[in-house]
Amino acid sequence: MKLQPDSNQAAHHISGHGPGFVEVNAVRYTHGVCVTPDAHPEAWGVHGFDALTEADFAPIAARGPAVVLIGTGSRQRFPAPVLLRPLMARGIGFEVMTTAAACRTYNILVGEGRAALALLLVDAEAATDVL
Repeated sequence: MKLQPDSNQAAHHISGHGPGFVEVNAVRYTHGVCVTPDAHPEAWGVHGFDALTEADFAPIAARGPAVVLIGTGSRQRFPAPVLLRPLMARGIGFEVMTTAAACRTYNILVGEGRAALALLLVDAEAATDVL
């Protein structure tokens, strides 16, 4: 008799974050990145929050995740609703939070086997902190 549920060992988890970086499986990224449990991280939002467009969210919506976590750097900033239209049109849930909060939430959700996707913006600062 099995007493414990199967654990989801996501291939890609966030192993650290801090000012100016995010680490996925101990690989450091100093630019914005899209993270999913089953695909290699991709550059996303590399020009920062103010440069985001609706076109940045359209390919994310096409992937059909259950939830999108949007990490906006060291402070929480809300994208204009028009930018999030591709997600809303497909009924995809999203949460906007700091990048640190998005990193923690992503790891919890994928650990539970949820189809989460994290869009993590990185502030252009020196890196010292880790998760």
